[in-house]
Amino acid sequence: MSKIKLDNNPMLNPVPIIIVGTTANGRANYTTVGAFGVVCLEPIFYISLKNTHCSTAAIRESGFFSVNLSTPALIQKTDYCGMVSGNTVDKSNVFTAFYDKLGNAPMIKESPMNYLCKVANNTPVKDFEVFFGEIIATYINEDCLVDGKPDTLKINPIVGMRMTYYGLGDEVGKVFTVGKGLM
Repeated sequence: MSKIKLDNNPMLNPVPIIIVGTTANGRANYTTVGAFGVVCLEPIFYISLKNTHCSTAAIRESGFFSVNLSTPALIQKTDYCGMVSGNTVDKSNVFTAFYDKLGNAPMIKESPMNYLCKVANNTPVKDFEVFFGEIIATYINEDCLVDGKPDTLKINPIVGMRMTYYGLGDEVGKVFTVGKGLM
C-alpha cells in the first residue's frame, strides 16, 4: 500500500476528549479539551489551553484543575462546553459538581472517571499554555471496575479525530502481551 503525504494537522490524530473543571469567579467552570495526555510513568497529565480561555486564568490563579472523562452519553454537554466561553457564559450548572478536600477544582459526577490535579509546572507554547498536573485524587464509578481495576470499555471514553467524536470499540490486545507472539 502506498503512502500519501497530508498537511501537518494534529487533529488527524485520535485524542481522548476530556472536560477540564476549574473554579472561576467563585463557581464551577468546564471546558472541553482534546490536547491532553500522559506525560510519563509518574501520575502527571498535561492539558493545553488557549491563553484567552477563562479556564487558563482560573488554573493559574488556583493551581488546580480536574480531568473528567467524557462518554457518548455526555457528548452534547461536552461539545457545548467547548463551544461557549466561561468568560461570557455561566457553565456551573451544566454538570453536577463534587469536590475533594485536597484542591479547589470541580469534578463532574456524571463522568465515569475523574482526576484532581495540582499544577506541577506550566509552559507557554505559541498562544496556548500547557499545564502539567500531578494527580492528587482519582475517582471512578464503581460499575466501571472489574476485579477492582478500571475497565476501559465500561468507562467508554470518547476520542476525537478529524473534528468528529468517536466511542470505543472492542479490546484488541493487552499492552506488553499481544506482541509476545513475535518474540
